[in-house]
Amino acid sequence: MMQLFSKGKSYIFDRPAVMGILNVTPDSFSDGGRYNLMDNALRHCEQLLSDGADVIDIGGCSTRPNNAIATESEEMGRVVPILMAIRKRFPDALISIDTFRKTIAEACVNEGADLINDISGGLFDTEMLPYIGANHIPYVMMHCVGTPETMHQYALGGDIHQTVYDFFEQQCKALEAFGEQQIILDPGIGFGKSLESNYRLLNDLNRYRYHRLPILIGISRKSLINKVLGTTPQEADNGTTVLNTLALLNGADILRVHDVKKAREAIELVGTFRNFAAKIEP
Repeated sequence: MMQLFSKGKSYIFDRPAVMGILNVTPDSFSDGGRYNLMDNALRHCEQLLSDGADVIDIGGCSTRPNNAIATESEEMGRVVPILMAIRKRFPDALISIDTFRKTIAEACVNEGADLINDISGGLFDTEMLPYIGANHIPYVMMHCVGTPETMHQYALGGDIHQTVYDFFEQQCKALEAFGEQQIILDPGIGFGKSLESNYRLLNDLNRYRYHRLPILIGISRKSLINKVLGTTPQEADNGTTVLNTLALLNGADILRVHDVKKAREAIELVGTFRNFAAKIEP
């Protein structure tokens, strides 16, 4: 069971949760330009919630390989107006902001965001962890290396579980120095890791699960699917479901996805499988 506290409310999840992706950028690797207009974003948010999303994750700065990183003002201009509109239209929605910039995080929390999803785990902006810590904001900490411009140039191998665990231990301790925190771990599958390392991280989540914290897996439409199947991101939903199923069987607590309905179905089927399997007499 996972529990989050945000803005005076408590959210309890007795099954794995689904984080629905809402990219409001013109250049995302999967759906760039589809939802950066207000009406399209609101319609897509409504669909994600209707399909069963527990969290809406709004991102305004694409970090796909070989992509120019949006400026702070560009990201702010994309994210804040849509956040405000979503908060007004869907007042009970649990909203995450996908950003590595403290200024964006603070502006969005002030406008009603509940979580911050930081792909750098606090590395890219030294003000992020002090801000998150001082305000006890639920925080997704992703393992990362390099800078926004170089992060995809790495292909980490070796003992990838120990590498990721050491990162989480270091960054969690840094954040926990500000008091009790709500941390969700993301191993950063698809970010600066070899194909083999990506699959190893899916295989044994508990080897890098620091202090029994919940783990988010974000593999939706990523290259670890397409490199194996020869698909494009737009063709990778079936592969995404297969790997999400493996992640669930290995202990994932949150799935971050483009297609919420398929993720919800995977969660339902895995849960049913486990319930029936537990009743089988030896």
